[in-house]
Amino acid sequence: MQFAFSPELCYTIRYGRRGGEGAVARERGEKIIAVNRKARHDYFVEDTCEAGLVLHGTEVKSMRQGRVNLKESYCAVKDREMFAFGMHISPYEQGNIYNRDPMRPKKLLLHRAQIIKLGSLVQRQGYALIPLRVYLRDGRMKLELGLCKGKKLHDKRDDAAERSAKRDIERALKR
Repeated sequence: MQFAFSPELCYTIRYGRRGGEGAVARERGEKIIAVNRKARHDYFVEDTCEAGLVLHGTEVKSMRQGRVNLKESYCAVKDREMFAFGMHISPYEQGNIYNRDPMRPKKLLLHRAQIIKLGSLVQRQGYALIPLRVYLRDGRMKLELGLCKGKKLHDKRDDAAERSAKRDIERALKR
């Protein structure tokens, strides 16, 4: 009697499956550096896309240590190029004179057609481009952008009530 195991099944048997975004990222060979948790609370995320980040020297080392803050960041088109503004990368401790300004705009690597499409949606239809997470894939820093619309206060309250109701139902089912 012979059994054929796929590599995915062997991984599952050996290490087990864990829930959450981190487990999926590990299976894809990604290391999550930072997540913008407030983005999904403050905005309706309608679409996402991946962009590369142009970084200099010690910024990469600092980001690998997880010293990046996405809370107040947003993306915009400037001179036909896409930039991330408000993303804070803490200075690398051993970087001395080679450290850059932590708040400098970071250039994003996107195809020209993507830049035109996203830029027109932001200008005409009132969308916002919000960084959702930063991760490392195959040695390269990537930024997941969300095409978002802002939530009103009543939308946030509805979401909170829905989460609370779902939690109560699950709690009742466990008993």
